[in-house]
Amino acid sequence: MKNVIILGASGSIAGHVIEILAGDADVNLTLFARNARRIKNAGANSHVVEGDALNYNQLKAAIAGQDVVYANLSGNLEAMAQNIVKAMESAGVKTLIFISSIGIYDVPLRAVLQPYRKAADVIEASSLNYTILRPTWFTNVKEVDYEITRKGEPEKGSVISQKSLATFITKIIEAPGKYARESLGINKPNS
Repeated sequence: MKNVIILGASGSIAGHVIEILAGDADVNLTLFARNARRIKNAGANSHVVEGDALNYNQLKAAIAGQDVVYANLSGNLEAMAQNIVKAMESAGVKTLIFISSIGIYDVPLRAVLQPYRKAADVIEASSLNYTILRPTWFTNVKEVDYEITRKGEPEKGSVISQKSLATFITKIIEAPGKYARESLGINKPNS
């Protein structure tokens, strides 16, 4: 049995991940969100926790006993990343999947991407087995079609369907060691 916590569980991409994992009898989901009422599709294998990733004590309590932390957050990303890393290291939880953005390694860095880059810097400096995902712009297209690029390779494409991103996230949850300590761009091929 694998215990997985989704931070930012009321978000649209998280919703797709929950939908995919809801039927998996080998996964226990903890759905962590600031407003639990916004989580629409909690399955029988889900436990909902209302909390804020900026509140270290709430985060630490929710992360204890988890095997995988998947974070899809907005707001003060650097502070959230610091809390996540600290809580995970304290609880002995090693696997983190963190959603960032395309372009965070560009020079010069666009101001709008600075929070994403700062969060990535915190995570990359940690002892965690992280996978940072850097998706292109999201679409609502009902397709699964993606390719990945590694840090240091030119980023490709301009779009990715939310369903594609969610599918890849669930593949990382199933086999987290495959992409441990990597920062991956993800996009629809030829977009």
